[in-house]
Parts: sequence; structure tokens; C-alpha cells
Amino acid sequence: MPYYLILLLQGYCIYHAYKHRNPYYWYFLIMFIPVIGCIIYLITQVYNKRDAEKIQEEIVSVINPTKKIKDLEKRLQFTETYQNRVNLADALWDLKDYKNAIPHYLEALEDSSQNDFYVTNKLIEAYYGIEDYSSVILYAEKIQNQFEFKKSRAQFLYGLALEKLGNFEEAESNLRQIDVRYSFYNERLTLAKFLISRDKTSDAKEILEEVRIESQNMTRSNKRIYRATIEEAEKLLAELGH
Repeated sequence: MPYYLILLLQGYCIYHAYKHRNPYYWYFLIMFIPVIGCIIYLITQVYNKRDAEKIQEEIVSVINPTKKIKDLEKRLQFTETYQNRVNLADALWDLKDYKNAIPHYLEALEDSSQNDFYVTNKLIEAYYGIEDYSSVILYAEKIQNQFEFKKSRAQFLYGLALEKLGNFEEAESNLRQIDVRYSFYNERLTLAKFLISRDKTSDAKEILEEVRIESQNMTRSNKRIYRATIEEAEKLLAELGH
């Protein structure tokens, strides 16, 4: 097999393993036994006949993400449906092209027959990505009474947007909702930094200490994913005189 094809196959398998948070030993198998390891991974973790077309699309999207955008644009032009528009918006969102994703999400919201929670969530992330904090607040408040909003990333971004606009008390109230054990490690680190900025050092230290303790019970894959977060939490604890 040509060398570049082996690299391409390895790249896809590693991307798939990371995306689906598969056990770390797959990385060793893929890297150190390239062809056989990749074949074993594809057969056991990815492939079945019904997924063949989807696998091909994923490989192409990794290699040439703009092709996926063009294909989705053509699909929308051919059939202008709610789902086709959201699919295009999602693809743009994945590329962090928030400015172009936002108009499609807004148009999708005009379809009152659809559940708007998913699209509104995406809008909140997109508006935060372009630092339009007023719009983050506007759309967060449209869904803040829905059950799914509570303890979600959307609520966390709502809190951050409130902080940016100087509403610190309401910001803290929303940011604290994300302080859930064994989850939201990056967000809890941000919450601790917010509390330090508000001179609530003891509360911040409590959160950072929880993150430190929880990190000791993480799987190896999670330790790898959150390594920078854990290191920063421990550094802040040291600076605070833990």
C-alpha cells in the first residue's frame, strides 16, 4: 500500500478514535501496526455495510472540509428544507465559520413547526464565538425556562455574556450551575477564575480542589484530554496558597 494512503488511513482512524473517545490502546495499535491495526479498528469500531457511504463522507470532510460545505449548499439549493439548512449551518459551525452559519440558523428558526431548542443552542455558541454578547443573552433568554437549558453549556455561555456586559451577580448565578462533579472541567476552571476576579477566593479554591481530586480518578484518555485544564487548576491552587 502506498505510504500516503497508509498515512491517510491512520489519520482517519485516529480522528475517529478521538471523536468517539475510544480507549487509548487503539492509538498504539493504529500507530505502531499501521495497516493491520487500522483494518482491525475499522472492522471492530467503524465499519458495516450501511455505514460505508458515511465513512467515505467523513474521510473526505477531514481531507477537504470545504467540499462538504459545497455539497450541502447544493443540496439546500436543490431542496430547501429545514433539515438541509440546519445541516449546512452545522457544517459551517464545525469550521468555526460562525458569521456564515448564523443567517442559516436564523432562517431555520422561522419554521415554527420545528423544535427550536437545538438551533437556538447553536446560535448562542455562534454569537459567543463572534463576541456578540447581547445576542447571546437575547437567545439564551428565549430558552432559559426550558428544562434542557439548566446546567448546560448554553447557560454557561449566557453567564459569561452577562459577565462581559457587567451583570456580575446574574452572571455568577448562571455560571455556578455548571459546577457539577465529574464533568464540565474546562467550564469549572473558568468559573474558578471568575470567582477569583470577584474576590471569592475560598469558593474558587474549593472548585479547583474538587477538580484536582477528581482528576486522580480519571481514565487515561480523559487525563490526556483534560491535561492542560488539570495543570492550570493545580497551578492556580498553588498561587492561591493551597
